[in-house]
Formats: sequence, C-alpha cells, structure tokens
Amino acid sequence: MTAMILASWPNGAAFVKRAGRVMDVILHLGAHRTVSTTFQSYMRRSHSKLSSSRIGYWGPQRTRQGLFAGIVPSPSLTFPDKGQARAVGRVQMQMARTAQSGVRKLLVSDENMIGTVRHNLRKRALYPAIGERMAHFAQAFDGRLKRVVLNIRSHDLFWASSIAYGVARGHRVLSPKGIENIANVKRTWRDVITDLACAVPDTEIRVLPFERYQGNPDQMLAKCLDQAAPINTGDEWLNRAPNLSALRTILAERGDIEGLCALGSQERAQRWIPFDQTQNAQLREAYADDMHWLISGADGLAILTEDTDHSGTGNIPQFGPFERGQRHDKQERHVAGHR
Repeated sequence: MTAMILASWPNGAAFVKRAGRVMDVILHLGAHRTVSTTFQSYMRRSHSKLSSSRIGYWGPQRTRQGLFAGIVPSPSLTFPDKGQARAVGRVQMQMARTAQSGVRKLLVSDENMIGTVRHNLRKRALYPAIGERMAHFAQAFDGRLKRVVLNIRSHDLFWASSIAYGVARGHRVLSPKGIENIANVKRTWRDVITDLACAVPDTEIRVLPFERYQGNPDQMLAKCLDQAAPINTGDEWLNRAPNLSALRTILAERGDIEGLCALGSQERAQRWIPFDQTQNAQLREAYADDMHWLISGADGLAILTEDTDHSGTGNIPQFGPFERGQRHDKQERHVAGHR
C-alpha cells in the first residue's frame, strides 16, 4: 500500500529516500505539561525567520488534522495494517514535499506522539506505551530521524498539573487510592527514556528539564536544532493547568460534590497539590534519581542538556553542569530494555 501511494509522487519512493538524505528530521515529543503548547506557539510566530533559515515546522495544527492518523494502529479497525500503511505513505510524501521546498531541518512537535494525559491517568503510570508508539513513528519517518527531544518535569508537579488538566476536561478527581498509586512511583522518566531508546535505537535522544527551559522556547529550539534560534519576544504561558479556584468552579458547575470534597481545604493555595507531604517527598526523590541517572550518562541512552543562562522563571534544581551524557552506543541501546 505504501508503495502504491508513493508511486503517485514524482519518482516515488526513490525521491523520498533522496529527500531524507538532504533534510534532517527532529521530533519534539513534549512531554505534556512542560510548556509544549507555549513552545509550539513560539514556533508559529517565528515561521518567517525559520523559513529563511530553511527550517520547517510541523505542529499539532498539522499533525492532528489527519497527517498522523493511523500511524499507531487502532485495534478497533477491521484492517489496521492497511490504515498504518496509508499513514506511513502520507507522512513520507509530506516529508518529500517539504524537502523539495528547500527545507533542510524539519522540526515536528506533537506531545501526543508518546501518549496522552488521559491514558497516563487511566493507567496511573508515566507514558506506559511510549515504546510501542514511537516504534511506529520511527517506521513512519523511515529511519530518517536525526534527533528526538524530550522535556521532563519533576514528578510531583507533572502529576499535579496532569491531574488538574484532566479534571478540567472531564476526568474524575482521582480517589485517595489512585493518588497513592501514582505517588508510589513505579515508573519514572528513566523507564520512559529507556523505552524510547529501544524504539529509536539509531537516533540521538536529548532530554531538556522543564525547570531549566520554561519561559525560554528560543533556547529550547536552539538545543533542538544545534543552531541559534529567533529571539522569543513573548512572555505567554499557554494551556496552564487550572488553579484551585478554577477547579472548584468547574466541579461546582458539574455538580460533582464528591470531587469538591476531594480537593480538600487548601484555602491559600493557588495550585492544587493532590499529594500529602510524604507523597510529595517520594515523587521528588524519584525525580532526583532520574536526574542523577541522566547526569551520570544515562547508560549511554540519552544526553541531558541544560541551559546555562538560567533565565527561566522556575526554581532551578542544582543537578549538574551544562551538558551531560554521551553519544549513543547502538548495541547498548538495543539491549537496554532487557536489563
């Protein structure tokens, strides 16, 4: 099926292969709740300047309008393999067209490539399907990935933001047992990165901590591309999680008395923190372990990239210097999942 689709494009698959040799593809995977929406807004505002530097951009406005539909097969489809083949062909044709337009670096940003907040909440786990999903996306981009970039965030605030975001979009407030399951931290960013590395074994992985880069989408882009980026002239922070007052209003309008009670009596709090002090400490300790693993080289799977300017608006955890990690050993990455 893919071959049939590509045949309609001049010189078919051969042109796509030539295009891949002259255009680097870089995937920005989010994660969710790490100012990815703000970064994507900056990319749209910077379109003209990026184009003049032969940098292309695909964001959610493009990828979620059918471009990525079917890349991850749905078990509900009668013939999921056929749908996936069409999706792969569609992506490869668009890559060819983009390369033909003169683009030399294509940045694709869509945090839903690795999963969704809803799925995380349902499974009480951090991107449990990232390995399978990214293997499908690697196939769609046909081995032409130069780099994948992942933003990570301290587990306590990542989950607090995710839970508030989910509630605002119709998800029920988690029960105390659900909160406890998350706080037990059975799956960390180390697990996520290890699964990702196994899915894209020949591709460089860069990890950018949210705490370093929030408020600095231009510096994020510079790390994604390995070159200077247009200066960010905005100070927006889009798609923030609702604060405690907003959550109470949402639940009251929904008539969710049980949910209102579950929010507790954090009268002075702006951000709703669903965890108690012990749970918060567990989540922070898990993130510290993640960061120390990254600083120590991440078993050769990923590179931790930090911003030395420290001009972000958040609290900067003192984990280490500018850039840690090492270039990937391919054999190491292929077997990482079996340790």
